[in-house]
Amino acid sequence: VQLQASGGGLVQAGGSLRLSCAASGGTFSSYVMGWFRQAPGKEREFVAAISWIGSSTAYADSVKGRFTVSRDNAKNTVYLRMNSLKPEDTAIYHCAAKLGAVTLDSYDFWGQGTLVTVSS
Repeated sequence: VQLQASGGGLVQAGGSLRLSCAASGGTFSSYVMGWFRQAPGKEREFVAAISWIGSSTAYADSVKGRFTVSRDNAKNTVYLRMNSLKPEDTAIYHCAAKLGAVTLDSYDFWGQGTLVTVSS
């Protein structure tokens, strides 16, 4: 499956963005979808994930209550709504896919990232 993230940009602290990740070349509804981010000079970290039907989600502690992951299987798209953004949320955000259960790692397919920059 091929993944393409979009929706990044420059936003002021406290603002919001919605990232999208469009999938192609596979049965989208079969995959657990995850969002990860990598800030400059730091390792990639898990952000959020959603089960294939959307009934189960997981979030990193740093984004709980501020970010919401959702999906539209009819559109082969997963979303990450980001509210109350902080400068420390600045990173390249990637979407990823895997089969099986919702986990924080072991994703098999990765897309190009989209840059989110939060100014203070």
